[in-house]
Amino acid sequence: MSENKTKPTKQTVAAYLKAVDPKHTNDCKQLIEIMSKVTGEKPKMWGPSIIGFGSYHYVYDSGREGDSMLCGFSPRKAAISVYIMSGFDKEPELMEKLGKFKTGKSCLYIKSLDDVHVPTLKKLITASVKYMKKKYPG
Repeated sequence: MSENKTKPTKQTVAAYLKAVDPKHTNDCKQLIEIMSKVTGEKPKMWGPSIIGFGSYHYVYDSGREGDSMLCGFSPRKAAISVYIMSGFDKEPELMEKLGKFKTGKSCLYIKSLDDVHVPTLKKLITASVKYMKKKYPG
């Protein structure tokens, strides 16, 4: 079985943030504050460009297992990718109130935090972390 490509690294978040597009700097600081409060964890680099918080261990029916972050984000050129590990179908009422965004399987793409209702985003992150901790205890 292949190993996860995205895993914690020794790179510091502070060093990474120095290289981030300045238009995302304030949003990154705000997301770090939100995710730190929600998880009770300090930010860590996962791979070369993802700032992640906490972790959980999963085992699939196929036998594949690994570790992943509870939540995280990556400031990409086109948008900030916010990783909502539980997906979005469990919180339709929050998604309706969120604002302007696009989604992937567990990625929320936002151009700026100004485009979304930040208290709703915090509730979405909180709900996802709570779900992941219940689904993958320990």
